[in-house]
Amino acid sequence: MAHTFGTVEVITGSMFCGKTEELIRRLRRATIAKQKVQVFKPIIDNRYAYSKVMSHSGLDYQAIPVGSSREILEMLEPDVTVVGIDEAQFFDDGIVEIANGLADQGIRVIVTGLDTDFRGEPFGCMPIMTAKADKVDKLAAICMICGEAATRTQRLVNGKPAHYNEPVVVVGASEMYEARCRRCHDVPRD
Repeated sequence: MAHTFGTVEVITGSMFCGKTEELIRRLRRATIAKQKVQVFKPIIDNRYAYSKVMSHSGLDYQAIPVGSSREILEMLEPDVTVVGIDEAQFFDDGIVEIANGLADQGIRVIVTGLDTDFRGEPFGCMPIMTAKADKVDKLAAICMICGEAATRTQRLVNGKPAHYNEPVVVVGASEMYEARCRRCHDVPRD
């Protein structure tokens, strides 16, 4: 069943807040509604499975790993009505134009991505993606230090907060990242 108009929905927040889990929930509902779904993920996200998006809790959905945003258009099947894009912050800036172009063609586009990097600064394409989206859901995790709502991603190196000058993109999971609240998030600069 085709949509009468397309939309861009963004699910964002820190690591461990349930972004991919919410994406999978929406994709499964679209599948139940007999909509044609196709899901893409960045090829560098190899944490759990090569051809699946997977939540930290173990939920999964079949996905196509791509090296660039343009590959999404090349691999898009005819009559797709819902496109999922996981971990958008790892894509090139062209992902914003592609997501909006698909929506302009009547496709529902559901995008997940970290809104901020481990430093607490805007991450990749996500500020523009969020600004141009039709709907944005910002989720919170639980702070691993104090138990309050966590909106930040803390990178750890040898169990200590990563220095500000560390590389921004380092793919990992609970072995090197924690969810933290604003107060407990620490990024040393000295």
